[in-house]
Amino acid sequence: MTTLDAVVIGAGPNGLVAANRLVDAGWSVLVLEAQPEVGGAVRSDRELDPDFVHDTFSAFYPLGAASPTLKSLDLEQHGLRWRHAPAVLGHPTAEGGWTLLHRDRELTAGLLDDAHAGDGAAWLDLAATWDRVGDQLVHALLAPFPPVRAGLRLLPALARVGGLDAARALLGPVLEVGRERFGGPGAPLLLAGNAAHADIPLTAAGSGLLGVMMTMLGQTVGFPVPEGGAGSLSAALEWRLVSRGGTVRCDAEVVAVDTRDGRAVGVTTADGEHIVVRRAVLADVSAPALFGRLLPPHDVPARVREGMRYFRPDPATIKVDWALSGRVPWAPPPPLLPGTVHLADSLEALTTAQHQVTAGVVPDDPFFIVGLMSTADPTRSPTGTESLWAYTHVPQPSDFVEDAAGTISGRWDHDDLERMADRLQDRIERWAPGFGSLVRARRVLGPLELESRDANLVGGSVAGGTSQLHQQLVFRPVPAMRGRPETGVPGLYLASAAIHPGGGVHGACGNNAARAALAHDRVAPLLGRR
Repeated sequence: MTTLDAVVIGAGPNGLVAANRLVDAGWSVLVLEAQPEVGGAVRSDRELDPDFVHDTFSAFYPLGAASPTLKSLDLEQHGLRWRHAPAVLGHPTAEGGWTLLHRDRELTAGLLDDAHAGDGAAWLDLAATWDRVGDQLVHALLAPFPPVRAGLRLLPALARVGGLDAARALLGPVLEVGRERFGGPGAPLLLAGNAAHADIPLTAAGSGLLGVMMTMLGQTVGFPVPEGGAGSLSAALEWRLVSRGGTVRCDAEVVAVDTRDGRAVGVTTADGEHIVVRRAVLADVSAPALFGRLLPPHDVPARVREGMRYFRPDPATIKVDWALSGRVPWAPPPPLLPGTVHLADSLEALTTAQHQVTAGVVPDDPFFIVGLMSTADPTRSPTGTESLWAYTHVPQPSDFVEDAAGTISGRWDHDDLERMADRLQDRIERWAPGFGSLVRARRVLGPLELESRDANLVGGSVAGGTSQLHQQLVFRPVPAMRGRPETGVPGLYLASAAIHPGGGVHGACGNNAARAALAHDRVAPLLGRR
């Protein structure tokens, strides 16, 4: 029987970050991963075409580049190299032009001003506001909840840019932020498209903060990708951990958290092995998996069990990968090639598609995000070709009501997936005539396939639970946990995107769980236990 200081369940980025933090503190740590490789939803593969690298799940990492947690790990010393496309983000418009985000703010502002006089100055003003509050805001959002120290640094920064007026604008709906600041459609499209990465309604409070943050991160740090594929980021986390004495075992599914007298004391694997811990178990797993399957029912605190009755996942995802024999033939072409493209005809079309998903309807004209991976990182495919992906949100299988186009059943079987992929491909063809003739191969991953490749992606959800206000901050994942990684079971910590600050590849959830475990361990002798 193996005995260690800690076991981390799951080798996604949060699990690997947590393990690194514990090893840095001198703990003996074993990470157990059910899949054949590390990474969770940060992996890459060549299964579509051996000459093409495709990111199996996530791909662009502005939060990763800005994250104090990931920056503190010096992953560049362990093989990570960030790459950038010529432009960050593009959105073709119905008028035949492009709205473009570039890391050079003067260039971004100039293009916006060309489309609508005055919007360039308004953009520079927004960027200047972000310069004053952005770092403090990111630190506060990614810090353990409540963010006392980070919040104290944020307050004077907010005061310098308008105090309560600035806070009101940031916390409002993203559509209002766009309307209040800009006269043309370009900047509002950038803000709303970035807010739509999550499932907060564009008309709801909180969407403004998300839209501004993601857009301004694109302006300042870009939407970088790891050279060689998303898996390079996970590999760097693993290599750092192993170099410091940690251990990772793949193909090692944990089927139970073992308890004694209500305290977590170890785990049991699918092959029957019992691993004992002296200090803690950290679970980089979904909240439903931890409280509904891994933990003995009688050990789940009553308030947590009651709260989980109302836990809501975020919408499901359909992801399509293409291996293209040439570059995307955008017509007209953008001034500079972006690595990420948002496709929606207008703010109204974007808003309608999001409302349909919320109502259980598969959009007939979906908003979706396209990643031009070879444009961002030429190592992904042969010269002159493109490794491309796109994803869109659809209702959770259990929430499906109907398909607005009447061709999808909601079973998300092979036929449903192919019809949805055709819908996305036809939309790209509208903006890039001849696109279909470049397709060498195509792969469609739906809710069932995504969950089978990463159990945390429940029903194809990618954010660990809805990002809407009723399940964020102190309410995440349930009010009884108050936004904290402590589960109510001594020695057991939730370390996944199910806890504050939620989805995104930033490592903060794992970092905060590790910090909580270390803090509790320091006071354990004072409480008469170890």
